[in-house]
Amino acid sequence: WERMVQQVPENITFPNEEEKILELWKNLNCFQECFFLQSKNRPRFNFYDGPPFATGLPHYGHILAGTIKDVVTRFAHQSGFHVDRRFGWDCHGLPVEYEIDKTLGIKGPEDVAKMGIAEYNNQCRGIVMRYSKEWEFNVTRLGRWIDFENDYKTLYPEFMESVWWVFKQLYDKGLVYRGVKVMPFSTACNTPLSNFESHQNYKDVQDPSVIVNFPLDEDASVSLVAWTTTPWTLPSNLALCVNPELQYLKLRGKYNATGKIYILMESRLIALYKSDSEYEILDRQVHKLLFPGIALKGKKYKPLFEYFIQCKDKGAFAVVVDSYVKEEEGTGVVHQAPYFGADDYRVCMDFNIIQKDSVPVCPVDASGCFTAEVTDFAGQYVKDADKNIIKLLKEKGRLVHSSSFKHSYPFCWRSDTPLIYKAVPSWFVRVEHMVEKLLENNAQCYWVPDFVREKRFGNWLKDARDWAISRNRYWGTPIPLWVSDDFEEVVCVGSVAELEELSGVKVTDLHRESIDHLTIPSRCGKGLLHRVPEVFDCWFESGSMPYAQVHYPFENKKELEDAFPADFIAEGIDQTRGWFYTLLVLSTALFGRPPFKNVIVNGLVLASDGQKMSKRKKNYPDPMSIVNSYGADALRLYLINSPVVRAENLRFKEEGVRDILKDVFLPWYNAYRFLVQNVQILQHKDEGREFLYNENTVKESNNIMDKWILSFTQSLIQFFKAEMAAYRLYTVVPRLVKFVDTLTNWYVRMNRRRLKGENGTEDCIMALETLFSVLFSMCRLMAPYTPFITELMYQNLKTLIDPASVKEKNTESIHYLMLPQVREDLIDKKIESAVSCLQSVIELGRVIRDRKTIPVKYPLKEVVIIHQDPEALENVRSLEKYILEELNVRQVTLSTNKDKYGVRLRAEPDHMVLGKRLKGAFKLVMAAIKELKSEQLEEFQETGTIVVEGHELHGEDLRLMYTFDQIAGGSAQFEAHSDAQVLVLLDVTPDQSMVDEGVAREVINRIQKLRKKRNLVPTDEITVYYRSHPEGDYLDTVIREHTDFIFGTIKAALKPYPVPTSKEVLIQETTQLKGSELEITLVRGGLSQCVGPACAYVNLKICVNGTEQDGVLLLENPKGDNTLNFSGLVDAVSCIFGLKNSKLSVFNGKTELINKADLLSLSGQTLHVTTGPAPALSSSPDALLCQYINLQLINANPQECQKGTVGTLLMENPVGQNGLTYQGLLHETAKVFGLRSRRLKLFLDEAETQEIPKDISMKNLNMKTVYVYVVPTTAEC
Repeated sequence: WERMVQQVPENITFPNEEEKILELWKNLNCFQECFFLQSKNRPRFNFYDGPPFATGLPHYGHILAGTIKDVVTRFAHQSGFHVDRRFGWDCHGLPVEYEIDKTLGIKGPEDVAKMGIAEYNNQCRGIVMRYSKEWEFNVTRLGRWIDFENDYKTLYPEFMESVWWVFKQLYDKGLVYRGVKVMPFSTACNTPLSNFESHQNYKDVQDPSVIVNFPLDEDASVSLVAWTTTPWTLPSNLALCVNPELQYLKLRGKYNATGKIYILMESRLIALYKSDSEYEILDRQVHKLLFPGIALKGKKYKPLFEYFIQCKDKGAFAVVVDSYVKEEEGTGVVHQAPYFGADDYRVCMDFNIIQKDSVPVCPVDASGCFTAEVTDFAGQYVKDADKNIIKLLKEKGRLVHSSSFKHSYPFCWRSDTPLIYKAVPSWFVRVEHMVEKLLENNAQCYWVPDFVREKRFGNWLKDARDWAISRNRYWGTPIPLWVSDDFEEVVCVGSVAELEELSGVKVTDLHRESIDHLTIPSRCGKGLLHRVPEVFDCWFESGSMPYAQVHYPFENKKELEDAFPADFIAEGIDQTRGWFYTLLVLSTALFGRPPFKNVIVNGLVLASDGQKMSKRKKNYPDPMSIVNSYGADALRLYLINSPVVRAENLRFKEEGVRDILKDVFLPWYNAYRFLVQNVQILQHKDEGREFLYNENTVKESNNIMDKWILSFTQSLIQFFKAEMAAYRLYTVVPRLVKFVDTLTNWYVRMNRRRLKGENGTEDCIMALETLFSVLFSMCRLMAPYTPFITELMYQNLKTLIDPASVKEKNTESIHYLMLPQVREDLIDKKIESAVSCLQSVIELGRVIRDRKTIPVKYPLKEVVIIHQDPEALENVRSLEKYILEELNVRQVTLSTNKDKYGVRLRAEPDHMVLGKRLKGAFKLVMAAIKELKSEQLEEFQETGTIVVEGHELHGEDLRLMYTFDQIAGGSAQFEAHSDAQVLVLLDVTPDQSMVDEGVAREVINRIQKLRKKRNLVPTDEITVYYRSHPEGDYLDTVIREHTDFIFGTIKAALKPYPVPTSKEVLIQETTQLKGSELEITLVRGGLSQCVGPACAYVNLKICVNGTEQDGVLLLENPKGDNTLNFSGLVDAVSCIFGLKNSKLSVFNGKTELINKADLLSLSGQTLHVTTGPAPALSSSPDALLCQYINLQLINANPQECQKGTVGTLLMENPVGQNGLTYQGLLHETAKVFGLRSRRLKLFLDEAETQEIPKDISMKNLNMKTVYVYVVPTTAEC
């Protein structure tokens, strides 16, 4: 276990660091170690990975789903489970075949027949894994841990055999049948699709909209008029259908030159005529102008074309009736082409227009072209033929109206070409009979988000149709049915062994080229049985993956049955009509059980303009270019922290990924860097001390901010575990991201001094241990989401962990560690509530400063905090010092009475919002709004609604502002802001001393920016030289008067120009500040003199008997020796301030110090001393109250002096009293170092060239270092 923490660079390139982490994982064999060694004896967490096709590269949808799966499976592993993470590949089906057809120019089955199925399948086999290497590289690069070596492929014979087994179970249960149905048909892929496949790719298209007349045989002057958007189906028309119950009428168009008479539905007149004046209703002598559709039943009409005139003898070209004809569109007369429409087929079958054994009137081939029967359009693609059909109808006088019609139309999910509906013989699995069982099983599954279960998926299941599982294709698992020529004898084969037994031939592969020639002798005297030519729908294969991936039931029978159903699956919302559906259908049919327990459904990732991502349009950035620019972690977190995890759509924006770096990773990384930096400083200052974190032995901190962040962390862990167990990633990630902000912008910011060791070593260690604990917990929580950055931090942080405190045997990777346990003993909701209120106060105060353009660098006199709850105010009181520091104010006042300050609410209407909504009533309401009383508006703040002049107004309608009563005198002094819970008043009146301090802070800011620009770290010793031009101006005066204050912040010596020529200049810059030119130069190396007081000290504010005094107490002198205990502190205060007969109480803030052991931890702070209760607090000074001199002993013999060689002398104490003289300086110096018997010389420089004259003015030595030389005795010489 290496224990040397490495320095953390200021700048980081996340993608480069991720590449290093990938190399680390590879060298450590991390995933295999995790999977095969670390967790194999743990309880199992079962996960199914839906198989993608490797014929294309992974896109954002794959990345999103893969990230969700990776997050959940990593979480399961870190929660103590063994997780099978096995990658799978979909290898069969249309996606592969379509690519080959495009490449080889294959147009239809004839081209495949010429090539031969064996060669065609061999071509398919050749591209199946075309991008498998890219997939593996990309998936790995994105940080997903999954087993590629032990993958499954749907083309493996073992997988295909299990698919056969699944099918045979269904067949044996009577769930398989052959039928002719009108199916969605892909003319590009020459095959029918299932009902759910046809719903996967709808597009809005413009199609022809035509109305055609059909003259009645009984009176050719009267025509039924029918509407269609598929003119190409008109050559196959065999009937017309009307609604038997709705009303129809007969009319003549007034401007119809031919004088033709039309019959159509009364409610659909609008389809032909815009107004009543355009037509006249006939047969007015009849009492009833309207008649029901049933009156038209059986009427014969003249066919449009003669192609199938022979069907007239069998009842064709007649009117039939059915209630599926609606009054919402068309003319109320629907043309029937029974082999191109499901309703058409059903109705024509009901009226014996067609029979089951009829020769189909289906003159369209597998490529969507008209056959020779349709002589006028033979060989034309049906969609292309639309315009020619319309032209011919017009020539024949059958066209009434032609236009275009925009509607949603299904496209092939693979080829992206329009589907047609076409009757084809297919093999089906019965689904409709088990709809109730499907719904029952679905109800047992836990869906995230839950609306998908009830709405999207549940509604789809309610209307489930029998599943067409056969495809007239080649590259797929063959359907294992051997049949006689008349289909009377059918043998279903369920295994390779069964086929070998029945055929007498050894079988090594199950693809068509290997088994199509095999025959099975008939048991019924029908000769030889041959296999049906179809293959399975590839969705049948993916739906069988739980069983087929482990070759069930031929192998791993117990393993599968113990692990079924899956604990977790995840895919996109489109899979509600894909994989989710087929999994459920097969599982329900096989076992009557759901196939999974928990499922996360993600939405779609769209281009930034809301359009579908398109390679052709190039409307999205390449995923790997995003990874190379910002890192995989940033992309992962961006996707997971978006609406897409709630099954909503995401418009992908590159700047969103960039913002993850800026807003989350960099602040988090800087907090980690700050921790390591200060641990190194601690170890550098105290070489004997080793920082080693052990959560079992760490001391409990009394610091309220430590208690808060530890409580906040444990609350986060508690929330994280509960929400992750409920698979609600969409609630977890925002909390994690918010926590990073809370940690960096609140805890670290407000505890920087403690973490840097400015309040003493013990307090520094306490703060560092707290920050370490939080960052270590944070890394383990974030590890499933951002595996790279957490590993990066952990590899360094682990060197600071006591090995004895770690339970895991192998700790080489953070991903080996279990999640932190909730420490409920650390959770303190009261403290969390108090700090939440503190944050509100500070944020409100910052808003006021921004509004008044007063930077935080400039101190203000007072902040007044008004809250109705006294307990909340007490909570704030305990955190006053943080308010003083963060808002940079001198005094905090707490109150429950806003009336005391004359605070009132007033409202202004949002003119744009209300004006648009209220229109004419706006002026009246606006006037009433301005008259609303403060009490009414306070109630509005709480409820969010108010009624004004009869109109209900809401939060977005009004802008609330605070004003002050003139009589209260607060209007100029205070500025107010509120969040409806707490009201903050900030005194914004100017004060010159505060302005001066603000300018000094501006100087500090310039210096620190230069440090950062030069990439300096706090341990780099520097000296700062400055020059203000013109010399002696306001800026120069401020710097000289605030030198000690600047010293105390920058921790480096500050000197006026000139810069010694011997010094190495690190950086120099000239800037403008307050109308002056400020030149700053940073040189390497610190001055010998100490920065600030060399010894630890506390400022003292004494308030006894109505008298106030200020002073200072040194807690050690020389440095490291003569340290005070609490009793000594009280005695020293009594002596210095003449309070020997008084019983004194010492307070740090509002906390009384009673026998405190570690006084050094209070260094730099201000203690209040009273004879009574705690005083009202004001802001504490940042520097020593008294003037001082630092002492540096040059040449003493260690045996004759005290421990230290550095000390401090106070030139006055109390402030303004007991001034030091030159003789006093000599005496006190000898006393500090225990050299009272020795003669001393005092110098201004270490080289002993500038001896201090006896008549020097003591004020010239203020904040200087005096070098002490011990004059040798004669014996020593």
